[in-house]
Amino acid sequence: MSSSPGERVVTDIRFHFGVEDRTPYVCRLLRKAVRQGSRVLVRGDGDEMDLLDKALWTFEPQEFLPHQRLRAGHPLPARLHRTAVWLMEEGDGWPRELQRARVLVHLGREPADDADTWGRMIELVTMESEDRLQARQRWRAYEARGWAPQGLNVGTAS
Repeated sequence: MSSSPGERVVTDIRFHFGVEDRTPYVCRLLRKAVRQGSRVLVRGDGDEMDLLDKALWTFEPQEFLPHQRLRAGHPLPARLHRTAVWLMEEGDGWPRELQRARVLVHLGREPADDADTWGRMIELVTMESEDRLQARQRWRAYEARGWAPQGLNVGTAS
Protein backbone atom coordinates (compact mmCIF):
# COMPACT_ATOMS: atom_id res chain seq x y z
CA MET A 1 0.00 0.00 0.00
CA SER A 2 1.44 3.36 -0.90
CA SER A 3 0.29 6.80 0.01
CA SER A 4 1.06 10.16 -1.44
CA PRO A 5 2.31 13.14 0.57
CA GLY A 6 -0.51 14.66 2.57
CA GLU A 7 -2.72 11.57 2.37
CA ARG A 8 -4.25 10.60 5.71
CA VAL A 9 -3.74 7.04 6.91
CA VAL A 10 -4.38 5.15 10.13
CA THR A 11 -1.30 5.57 12.26
CA ASP A 12 0.07 2.90 14.58
CA ILE A 13 2.10 4.80 17.18
CA ARG A 14 4.57 2.87 19.33
CA PHE A 15 6.70 4.31 22.09
CA HIS A 16 9.87 2.31 22.82
CA PHE A 17 10.69 3.07 26.47
CA GLY A 18 14.00 2.49 28.23
CA VAL A 19 16.29 2.97 25.23
CA GLU A 20 19.83 3.19 26.62
CA ASP A 21 21.52 4.86 23.65
CA ARG A 22 19.33 6.04 20.78
CA THR A 23 21.88 5.90 17.96
CA PRO A 24 22.78 2.17 18.15
CA TYR A 25 19.15 1.36 18.91
CA VAL A 26 18.01 3.18 15.77
CA CYS A 27 20.68 1.37 13.73
CA ARG A 28 19.38 -2.04 14.87
CA LEU A 29 15.77 -0.95 14.34
CA LEU A 30 16.56 0.20 10.79
CA ARG A 31 18.46 -3.00 10.00
CA LYS A 32 15.39 -5.01 11.04
CA ALA A 33 13.04 -2.78 9.04
CA VAL A 34 15.17 -3.04 5.88
CA ARG A 35 15.35 -6.83 6.22
CA GLN A 36 11.53 -6.82 6.36
CA GLY A 37 11.32 -4.68 3.21
CA SER A 38 10.12 -1.46 4.86
CA ARG A 39 10.86 2.09 3.76
CA VAL A 40 11.70 4.22 6.79
CA LEU A 41 12.20 7.90 7.49
CA VAL A 42 14.14 8.91 10.60
CA ARG A 43 13.50 12.51 11.57
CA GLY A 44 15.20 14.53 14.29
CA ASP A 45 17.54 17.45 14.86
CA GLY A 46 20.50 17.99 12.57
CA ASP A 47 23.19 16.93 15.04
CA GLU A 48 21.42 13.66 15.78
CA MET A 49 20.96 13.00 12.05
CA ASP A 50 24.71 13.61 11.54
CA LEU A 51 25.54 11.07 14.27
CA LEU A 52 23.13 8.54 12.85
CA ASP A 53 24.43 9.05 9.31
CA LYS A 54 27.95 8.19 10.48
CA ALA A 55 26.80 5.30 12.68
CA LEU A 56 24.94 3.61 9.82
CA TRP A 57 28.31 3.20 8.08
CA THR A 58 30.04 1.65 11.07
CA PHE A 59 27.62 0.12 13.59
CA GLU A 60 28.48 -3.45 12.55
CA PRO A 61 32.00 -4.38 11.36
CA GLN A 62 30.98 -6.24 8.18
CA GLU A 63 27.72 -4.47 7.45
CA PHE A 64 26.56 -1.28 5.79
CA LEU A 65 22.96 -0.12 5.91
CA PRO A 66 22.13 1.84 2.72
CA HIS A 67 20.59 5.18 3.58
CA GLN A 68 20.26 8.69 2.24
CA ARG A 69 20.29 12.04 3.99
CA LEU A 70 17.52 14.31 2.72
CA ARG A 71 18.31 18.01 2.84
CA ALA A 72 15.81 20.73 2.05
CA GLY A 73 16.57 22.44 -1.23
CA HIS A 74 19.01 19.78 -2.45
CA PRO A 75 17.89 17.89 -5.54
CA LEU A 76 17.73 14.12 -5.24
CA PRO A 77 19.07 12.06 -8.17
CA ALA A 78 16.54 9.57 -9.56
CA ARG A 79 18.94 6.67 -8.95
CA LEU A 80 18.50 7.21 -5.20
CA HIS A 81 14.70 7.20 -5.16
CA ARG A 82 14.49 3.52 -4.17
CA THR A 83 16.60 3.94 -1.04
CA ALA A 84 14.88 2.28 1.93
CA VAL A 85 16.21 4.44 4.78
CA TRP A 86 15.98 8.21 4.82
CA LEU A 87 17.37 10.69 7.36
CA MET A 88 15.79 14.12 7.55
CA GLU A 89 15.91 17.11 9.87
CA GLU A 90 12.76 18.23 11.58
CA GLY A 91 10.96 20.94 9.67
CA ASP A 92 12.03 19.66 6.25
CA GLY A 93 9.25 18.29 4.05
CA TRP A 94 9.07 14.91 2.34
CA PRO A 95 10.06 15.35 -1.34
CA ARG A 96 7.09 14.98 -3.68
CA GLU A 97 9.08 12.95 -6.21
CA LEU A 98 9.60 10.11 -3.72
CA GLN A 99 7.25 7.31 -2.87
CA ARG A 100 6.22 7.91 0.72
CA ALA A 101 7.99 5.91 3.43
CA ARG A 102 5.54 3.87 5.49
CA VAL A 103 7.38 4.12 8.81
CA LEU A 104 8.53 7.22 10.68
CA VAL A 105 11.08 6.93 13.47
CA HIS A 106 10.44 10.21 15.25
CA LEU A 107 13.32 11.53 17.36
CA GLY A 108 11.92 15.02 17.86
CA ARG A 109 10.98 16.63 21.15
CA GLU A 110 7.60 17.88 19.95
CA PRO A 111 4.77 15.69 18.66
CA ALA A 112 4.99 14.89 14.95
CA ASP A 113 2.56 17.27 13.28
CA ASP A 114 2.15 14.87 10.35
CA ALA A 115 1.60 11.70 12.40
CA ASP A 116 -1.54 10.92 10.41
CA THR A 117 0.41 10.51 7.15
CA TRP A 118 2.42 7.46 8.29
CA GLY A 119 1.30 3.86 8.58
CA ARG A 120 3.52 3.38 11.62
CA MET A 121 5.36 5.80 13.82
CA ILE A 122 7.97 4.87 16.42
CA GLU A 123 9.00 7.18 19.24
CA LEU A 124 12.19 6.38 21.18
CA VAL A 125 12.40 7.29 24.87
CA THR A 126 15.55 7.09 27.00
CA MET A 127 15.64 6.88 30.80
CA GLU A 128 16.56 10.57 31.10
CA SER A 129 13.89 12.43 33.06
CA GLU A 130 13.57 15.28 30.53
CA ASP A 131 13.17 12.80 27.66
CA ARG A 132 10.52 10.86 29.59
CA LEU A 133 8.62 14.08 30.40
CA GLN A 134 8.61 15.12 26.74
CA ALA A 135 7.48 11.62 25.73
CA ARG A 136 4.50 11.85 28.11
CA GLN A 137 3.55 15.17 26.50
CA ARG A 138 3.79 13.68 23.00
CA TRP A 139 1.74 10.66 24.13
CA ARG A 140 -1.02 12.96 25.44
CA ALA A 141 -0.94 15.03 22.25
CA TYR A 142 -1.44 11.93 20.12
CA GLU A 143 -4.29 10.75 22.36
CA ALA A 144 -5.91 14.18 22.02
CA ARG A 145 -5.86 13.66 18.24
CA GLY A 146 -7.75 10.38 18.63
CA TRP A 147 -4.93 7.84 18.46
CA ALA A 148 -4.15 5.12 20.99
CA PRO A 149 -0.37 5.01 21.36
CA GLN A 150 1.12 1.81 22.67
CA GLY A 151 4.22 1.37 24.79
CA LEU A 152 6.99 -1.19 24.63
CA ASN A 153 9.62 -1.45 27.37
CA VAL A 154 12.90 -2.25 25.64
CA GLY A 155 15.20 -1.41 28.57
CA THR A 156 17.21 -4.07 30.30
CA ALA A 157 15.93 -5.33 33.64
CA SER A 158 18.01 -4.31 36.65
